Amino acid sequence: MPMLLIKGHYEIVGTQPDGDTIHFQPDDPDEWDLIRGPRRVKRNAAGRGKLRMEAIDALETHYSQTGPEVHQPPPYANAAREELLDWVGFTDVVWGEDRKVASTEPASVPGFILTRGVDPSRRCIAFAGRGAAPAASGTQVLVDIPMLQTTLNHHLIATGLVYPLYYRNLFPDLRNEVTAAVQQAQAAPAKGVWTVDKTLAGARVTGISSITDSVVLFPKLFRRLVDYLNLGSPDLAGFPAYLDQEADRFVILSTGHFTTGLDEVVQVSGTTVKMTRPPTDLVFEED
Repeated sequence: MPMLLIKGHYEIVGTQPDGDTIHFQPDDPDEWDLIRGPRRVKRNAAGRGKLRMEAIDALETHYSQTGPEVHQPPPYANAAREELLDWVGFTDVVWGEDRKVASTEPASVPGFILTRGVDPSRRCIAFAGRGAAPAASGTQVLVDIPMLQTTLNHHLIATGLVYPLYYRNLFPDLRNEVTAAVQQAQAAPAKGVWTVDKTLAGARVTGISSITDSVVLFPKLFRRLVDYLNLGSPDLAGFPAYLDQEADRFVILSTGHFTTGLDEVVQVSGTTVKMTRPPTDLVFEED
């Protein structure tokens, strides 16, 4: 899979990184504009922009799209964030009272990213690397399975700390490798979120606190539940219709069926919600 390589450094003071997002400063900020597509990366005056990790979805440490800020169970959400920061190379992170990073040691960490797109929030969708880059910055490189296995994204999947989340632009060979790593993390003895995941088994949801304190779910399902519950009623009878209205577009890999609306793969029974297909079986269209 050909991807644009950009060298730079990770820098997080004043930000709120989580298990699948972190800020990155290219050595040459103009290289952001080499990313193909209709969108441009949002960056500050110095050129620092935000990354969204390709192929993974971490538990939410702070989500407030439609209401007050909420989170998923902190032990697991925080574990993914801490592993991300440690893997990148930050040895000491001090958090401020505003829950943003106040200082780090070192101040920044060199690295590189591999990208081919920008999401609707204008974050760069990337595989994150550390150490020496495999090619010159600003050039296209072929990302194969061995290269994928050296990235932060693969590491977090292999340790069981994040869920897979596939979009159409990810080539099948790389997607299949991520799925294989997911299956290894799920195999006994399971790792990380897979020891407590309720996505397919079902979770009892009687309000937002049901899914913020202890129940671990696929983050995309968590976000849709929070958005629905923020409409004002804990009654889940209307949740399938809400999912239909949200109109997520995706393919179910095992059947080859293209559909619209997560209600196609989410089942509600009273106060219990579950998905009928695992995240590895779904490939989404980017908005």
